[in-house]
Amino acid sequence: MNAIELLKSKGLKKTAQRIMVVNILQKASIALTEGDIKMEMGDLYDRITFYRTVQILLDADIIHRITVDNTITKYALNTLHTPRQEMDHAHFFCKNCHSVICIGDMPLIKYNLPDGFTRDECEILIKGICANCQNTKRI
Repeated sequence: MNAIELLKSKGLKKTAQRIMVVNILQKASIALTEGDIKMEMGDLYDRITFYRTVQILLDADIIHRITVDNTITKYALNTLHTPRQEMDHAHFFCKNCHSVICIGDMPLIKYNLPDGFTRDECEILIKGICANCQNTKRI
């Protein structure tokens, strides 16, 4: 589904910023920082509009935010266009290259919460060295 179709399916207007952000994240194989997205957007980037756009895309479950150690924030396109609880998945953070990769095919543990607690989201972050960096060290 292209950016315009995706926005339309969520009932959102197709603004240049929204289309650009979705297109950039669709082409990326890893999660991107604001700086990465800014570089790709070039002159179309405006910080305030960017944050409004990101919040709208987050609220519509088109993208998700990954925060690493409260210092690095990255964004990725949701590949599963289903309710938020069904989109829970693990992320892998490479300590060497700082890439964040969504791992969607890994079964997650279903945590049993105490009575009266309701789960909204679950974030799993695994830290280590990615395959690319492992292979680079061997060469």
